[in-house]
Amino acid sequence: MARNKPVRRIATIGAGVIGSSWTAQYLARGLDVIATDPAPNAEANLRRFVDEAWPALTEIGLSPGASRDRLSFTTDMKQALAQADFVQESAPERPDLKIRLFAEMDQAAPVDSIIASSSSSITPTVLQSKCEHPARVLVGHPINPPHIMPLVEVVAGTKTSPEAIEQAISFYDSIGKKAIRLHKEIAGHVVNRLQAALYREIVYLIEQGVLNVADSDTAVCWGPGLRWAIMGPNLLWDLGGGHGGIRHFMDQLMPPMVALWSSLGNPALTPALKQTIIDGVLEEAGDRSIGQLEQERDAVLLGLLALRAQSGRSSPEPADRPH
Repeated sequence: MARNKPVRRIATIGAGVIGSSWTAQYLARGLDVIATDPAPNAEANLRRFVDEAWPALTEIGLSPGASRDRLSFTTDMKQALAQADFVQESAPERPDLKIRLFAEMDQAAPVDSIIASSSSSITPTVLQSKCEHPARVLVGHPINPPHIMPLVEVVAGTKTSPEAIEQAISFYDSIGKKAIRLHKEIAGHVVNRLQAALYREIVYLIEQGVLNVADSDTAVCWGPGLRWAIMGPNLLWDLGGGHGGIRHFMDQLMPPMVALWSSLGNPALTPALKQTIIDGVLEEAGDRSIGQLEQERDAVLLGLLALRAQSGRSSPEPADRPH
């Protein structure tokens, strides 16, 4: 694999919600994108999504050369891949389908092009299992919606080359993403495991009648969620330790937290509990449609990102104190 291959042409495989969002992101960064999806009306739906996402991308800031006119579409996947410098796959989350798809993409894409999957749970070792050139296959898992959310989880399979990982991270960073490298494969990667862990406890608290659905959302988004948008939990515990910092927190405040671990719930998602959550969500949403809720979410996300940009750095500077 060639080192530091320039990326100018992207092939996006799959034009569902994630694939369309990736396509919008790449166009906003001034790249040429050729998209492919066999579904009926895929092209029209994709172009509609890009048009609707463009105001938000404009607010974030378009790169020189950014244009929706740089999008082309084909139902012929081989044609889409023929000259791709980087491939972003966002097909349905089915291992059997993706294994076959990756083998086909591996045959069609230039051998020095990276093939990244948006898979939220399937490991790259599985994806590359039938590929002749598995060294360039990896996971580049975004957070929905990718055209707004910066984070990308980059994961290597057992046959992925270190060069491919380095190139992928460098590329994602160059288009404004915040790429993190997972040093081991694990089901669900990292972000979905964190979400699953928190949501399991939320469901348990609802099941136990501790609070209702709306209040569980309020507890997260108006409590720790606000802080997590600024600093991660480890750094926040450094602040929680006061002048003693993280050492004091670990010595004095962590033991009571550890004591809570054994009481965390493992609820059974019964039909009745599912219906309780459904009813609670519908009541909380009120007369707001999915589209209206998405607009509300994205408007606040854009505001948060603007505040982060104004801070001038992506994370706090290290504290000047003895370790």
